[in-house]
Amino acid sequence: MTPPHPARNLDNLPPYLFAQIDAKRDALREQGIEVISLGIGDPDLPTPTHIVDTMAAAIRNPANHRYPDYAGSLAFRTAVADWMHTRFGVRVDPRTETLALIGSKEGIAHLHTAFVNPGDYVLAPSIGYPVYSGGATLMHANTYFLRMRAETGWLAEFDDGPGGIPAEVLERARILFIGYPNNPTGAIAPPEYFDEAIAFCKRHDLLLVHDNAYCEIGFDGYRAPSVLERPGAKEVALEMFSLSKAYNMTGWRIGFAVGNPLAIKALGTVKNNLDSGQFTAIQDAAILALSGPQDCITSMCDLYQHRRDLVLDALAAIGIVCEAPRATIYVWAQVPAGFTSAEFTEKLLTEAHVIVTPGSGYGPDGEGWIRISLTTPDEQLLEAVRRIKGMLA
Repeated sequence: MTPPHPARNLDNLPPYLFAQIDAKRDALREQGIEVISLGIGDPDLPTPTHIVDTMAAAIRNPANHRYPDYAGSLAFRTAVADWMHTRFGVRVDPRTETLALIGSKEGIAHLHTAFVNPGDYVLAPSIGYPVYSGGATLMHANTYFLRMRAETGWLAEFDDGPGGIPAEVLERARILFIGYPNNPTGAIAPPEYFDEAIAFCKRHDLLLVHDNAYCEIGFDGYRAPSVLERPGAKEVALEMFSLSKAYNMTGWRIGFAVGNPLAIKALGTVKNNLDSGQFTAIQDAAILALSGPQDCITSMCDLYQHRRDLVLDALAAIGIVCEAPRATIYVWAQVPAGFTSAEFTEKLLTEAHVIVTPGSGYGPDGEGWIRISLTTPDEQLLEAVRRIKGMLA
């Protein structure tokens, strides 16, 4: 007897980009080859000590050994609301306008279950986090990719005029995803862009989802805004946050959603049926991260800015010129002439033993670009560029 064939939607789901990268890295390391990975945005620094110490104490609290509150503890959601007000001047109700997530990736994926029917569309950046479109595929739905161009600052274009998004797509669209600071391009968006997105979603009865996972990583004095700062945003918008990059907590899997209460309720209903919430001890540690000293973020931004400048100078010396990002932990660089993104990344891996991610893995308009992660110590960053120089020579 053979097992049943998996659901057809899995046939339409491409292999997850970062899982493929991990597999190639591991295969080379098993051969004894030293591989430098500039691929995945996983901070090389540990979680700050004061957060770890809080977690250690919270684990020992027997009250935390039971099932957590589905929506997140009220203490955690209150800390989120206080942080939103302190950081952005935005007020959200901790009971009805905040929701704990097992990382923002989980929340984004479950949003499709909450709002998208088979045959519907989501509107997603043509260069963006793969889960925006992957979640739609898992719901037997479609993704319409919004054009992104270097000359317009990598802002996803959601034009509903002649030559823009087809009317038949807009009629079946349910969600508009955007995310600035942007992964992978490092682009930032002006306030007017958010105003346009809010107005667009109101015209077409869409949920606006702003992925703000990189809001705390800024350079040269830049501090990212919240879409909820803009007038009328809460009528249509949900904003997703993660503690992964801001506090070096990628493995902890903790984030939150804030915004429109009906959207929060719908997402919460899905989560009530599909997961049992995040371990309360992790929420306790996250409370301290949000409400405690923030100098760890300042130090981290200084470090990433230093690494950004180091990489840009080194790349320029070998003829690869790219714009200096003002946010995120990535450098978005153009592939040398004569290569596709996949060809160049494969060549780097097999000949220089350096891993970067191909821009094409983030969507159709990422072709011709690569993403370089800054989550690697200085000496390895410089060694990686030295190897790339040798390969190109």
